[in-house]
Amino acid sequence: MRRSARAVSLLAAVSLLSCFPSRPSVAPLPPTVKSIEGYASLRLTRDGKTAKSRLSFVFLIPDRGRVEVIDPLGRTASLLFLVDDQAYLVLPGKRAYWRSDRDEVMSRLLGFALSPKDLTDILTGRADRLADWVLEKDGQGRVVRGHLADLRFEIRQFFEPGPLPQLLVFSREEAKGSLRVLRLNFNQSLQADAFRLFFLDNEAYRSAAWEEVERWLREEAER
Repeated sequence: MRRSARAVSLLAAVSLLSCFPSRPSVAPLPPTVKSIEGYASLRLTRDGKTAKSRLSFVFLIPDRGRVEVIDPLGRTASLLFLVDDQAYLVLPGKRAYWRSDRDEVMSRLLGFALSPKDLTDILTGRADRLADWVLEKDGQGRVVRGHLADLRFEIRQFFEPGPLPQLLVFSREEAKGSLRVLRLNFNQSLQADAFRLFFLDNEAYRSAAWEEVERWLREEAER
């Protein structure tokens, strides 16, 4: 039974991780973008420590998002739901979730707050639409850097020859994150329950305070 369970877990992990493309790829950019789906790898450095993860994401323009972080065994480590100006961080393994305003959740997790609209503008190669940002362009007219107060981003690689970014770097004070895009698709048919907050109707889940969630995340990172 133990061998069987291990085999099933291994097959599940291989199946899920096989969804991640071996070579980065992007779909053609349509004139109007209504939604974005993709995969990426994230490297985050804070307080002298670095963590790496893989994630899948879907954004519904302009202000809804769902990000799933996958652990090394192919399991869902956490889910982040962005709904207007609210955010929910869900930890399925703990049957718990943390709710707060979007900027606080993003700042706690990343060290800086970035709105779904700003992120999707950058991912679609339309960073020149960013409001209030100071932007810098290259010789092809593509935005390559920008800052808003002490929050900065830089596009270090593009999917040539177009404007879609492949490697993004964000920083604010001592926090720094790099996002490498592995796949991007646009205007795909979304699952009906893609943004359903299932945990709110599930009695097995409970609301947790940030201090408790932070401890769990730290313990998971140290494994």
